[in-house]
Amino acid sequence: MALQPWPNVSRGDKAHPVPSLQYHLRARGHTVVVDGDFGPQTEAAVRAFQNDKHLAVDGIVGPQTWQALVTTVRRGDQGDAVRSVQEEFQFRNESGDPDNAPLVDGDFGPKTERAVRNWQQFLQDHDEPAMLVDGIVGRMTWQSLISGMYAG
Repeated sequence: MALQPWPNVSRGDKAHPVPSLQYHLRARGHTVVVDGDFGPQTEAAVRAFQNDKHLAVDGIVGPQTWQALVTTVRRGDQGDAVRSVQEEFQFRNESGDPDNAPLVDGDFGPKTERAVRNWQQFLQDHDEPAMLVDGIVGRMTWQSLISGMYAG
């Protein structure tokens, strides 16, 4: 399985990766509630972001919008983009125990870095030899997470 494409997310969507989208919008200064519901407030923030970045203003988060929206995060970073990474690992945590994944606290500490490195190593071993195992969440790592690879 190669790296999955960026998903298209739009108004009415209520599941993954809507919380990640909402955290990214917050990281970019847009006031949205992270509730996993792509409603009118989220759509308005997406349209404003698309307008600011000179993208097609259609309210649909596709590959170009995702690529403009995600920011590289690494150990020591804090904030909503970090919460998005942590949300992705909680989304994949099927153990029923939230302690088996990084807490969604916005602090990119050792547990989050370890989860990122383990994920990158897993992808490198299984699908994506170009994946760097560096503990840094850049565009390729974001795409693998947001696209929902190996989730569920």
